[in-house]
Amino acid sequence: MNIKITEVNGQKIALVHEDTILLKDEQSALDFIMTTSYETSSNRLTLNKEAISEDFFNLNTKLAGNILQKFVNYHIKFAIIGDFSVYSSKALKDFIYECNKGNHIFFVPTEQEAIEKLSNAK
Repeated sequence: MNIKITEVNGQKIALVHEDTILLKDEQSALDFIMTTSYETSSNRLTLNKEAISEDFFNLNTKLAGNILQKFVNYHIKFAIIGDFSVYSSKALKDFIYECNKGNHIFFVPTEQEAIEKLSNAK
């Protein structure tokens, strides 16, 4: 796991990039949250989309909701970085839109946008 730390607006943000799948179920999400937040002393994390199971992006599996609820429960602000235009599901597009209106979970195209969202999140 490649982790960079940046600090913006007094917020420490852990930028995680991984070439293999890290998030594939609820337990792997908990492992990611605990390990990354402990190692970085940060409650604001990012992860590249390629490190997340494709099942996550099929809302019928309920994996996205279950995994993202773990982040909210543990007070972790989380940004997923990637190109989401490859998905045609209206339900997924609506889900992403609603997440981006909130203050905990963000789907963004670039690392810079992730930093901006996470550093300004209340």
